[in-house]
Amino acid sequence: MPLTIAKAGETARIKKITGKDEVRQHLAELGFVVNTDVTVINKIAGNLIVQVKDSRIALDESMAMRIMI
Repeated sequence: MPLTIAKAGETARIKKITGKDEVRQHLAELGFVVNTDVTVINKIAGNLIVQVKDSRIALDESMAMRIMI
């Protein structure tokens, strides 16, 4: 299921990243790699603020839909 399903405060493990190679590479550079835990900090109108490793990152809904948990 996509990361957008997770609720605020929930931690999940990334199972798969979908999309074009450029998108997957960009997300990997931000720290979104398979078997990494990601915590949803806040959710506003479909957009997410997440914590991955030691960084907080804002994702729009279309990017969050590419991250499967």
